[in-house]
Amino acid sequence: MKYNLTYPSGTATAYLINCFHTPKGAKLAKKQVGSLFKTFGASFIFAAVEWIFAREEGHGFGSIPTFGSQAYAKRFYFDFSSTYIGVGMLCPYMVNISLLIGAIVSWAIMWPMIEEKKGDWYSAKLSATSLHGIQGYRVFIAIAMMLGDGLFHFVYMLVVTISSFTKRKSGEENYSVISIIVVPIIFHSLKWYHVLVAYLIAPILAFCNSYGAGLTDWSLASNYGKIAILTFSYWVGLENGGVIAGLASCGLMMSIVDTTYALMGDFKAGYLTLTSPRSMFFSQLIGTAMGCVITPLVLRIFNNAYRLGDQEAHTRHHMLSCIVESHYSEWKVLEVSQALPQALYLVLSHCYSINLMTQLLEKFETKYRIYRFIPSPMCMAIPFYLGGYFAIDMCVGSLLLLIWQRYDKRLAKILDLQWLLV
Repeated sequence: MKYNLTYPSGTATAYLINCFHTPKGAKLAKKQVGSLFKTFGASFIFAAVEWIFAREEGHGFGSIPTFGSQAYAKRFYFDFSSTYIGVGMLCPYMVNISLLIGAIVSWAIMWPMIEEKKGDWYSAKLSATSLHGIQGYRVFIAIAMMLGDGLFHFVYMLVVTISSFTKRKSGEENYSVISIIVVPIIFHSLKWYHVLVAYLIAPILAFCNSYGAGLTDWSLASNYGKIAILTFSYWVGLENGGVIAGLASCGLMMSIVDTTYALMGDFKAGYLTLTSPRSMFFSQLIGTAMGCVITPLVLRIFNNAYRLGDQEAHTRHHMLSCIVESHYSEWKVLEVSQALPQALYLVLSHCYSINLMTQLLEKFETKYRIYRFIPSPMCMAIPFYLGGYFAIDMCVGSLLLLIWQRYDKRLAKILDLQWLLV
């Protein structure tokens, strides 16, 4: 509520529901539905044509080096994704600009500088996708930025709302207690105190993920799951079943983080449609309970028809075996020099400095509102890992929105742009 997070998918769902329930808006609803189906048809046809050209790997519109081969190698190209363009139309301008700035800072400046240290900071024999090399810097610096930005806002909001939390009573503790007992029974390598620690860490990671998703519509639960893999696999140790413990804790953490992101998106839709938050919460509980029964059945059906994840499971098993055999305290997990932890500390300090400056400017500088033009570290962090292709698509969405508003501001406001998410 304080940050007015967009949650583009939740916003789109809410606008779609509202247009069908306006008491005096039958004519307006007809226009909106017409816009929906026109955009849906255009998007569907474009996706079908793109699929035809991309039936083989390395082909299709997304493989065109839009800005040249060197830029394409650094993940700077137009992806021709109508989804990213639609999300970009819903996201604030500063979010999309922050994504683009993050892509430029990382892939055009930072990663080339680190790659020049190949053979010094990491082995020159490693591939670009190895977590022991440059990919380790990409992943963990991105995670550090997300955690730094999210943790700052988590602590800030916790301090602001601490009084309201102390006045509320909840029955959720009973469910936590139950899982602390049940999970170690299912996975013998995990102890009750491992699960307890996971539940203490999960709210921070869930807040960070929900905050980032509220800005960009991206859920990065899998990246936060890597933290659980590293932490609990080393803690348990290889001889005590650290591989299974790492995978189980990762699944536990990801289910919490991803479910929180989905619930917050639903809350956004409920807020815009004036739906009871309590109804939204209990609906999510019912859906989660149904998933506990339905998901294993669906997995069983798929397992009988296909061989799922054999190669991926082998790869993860090998990765986890390497992790738990390493000395985590000496950063040999990634076999890199001390440059990585120093880079992480530098990134975290920059995140805190940017956020602190933003909060101070927002509170004391009210004339020009300069804080509106400060990039978001959370948004900048996402292309650190993924590249700049989707940021370019989303900036194209912002450009289309700007042109439409300049051309016909009233029509743009009436139809909104949630339809492009289809």
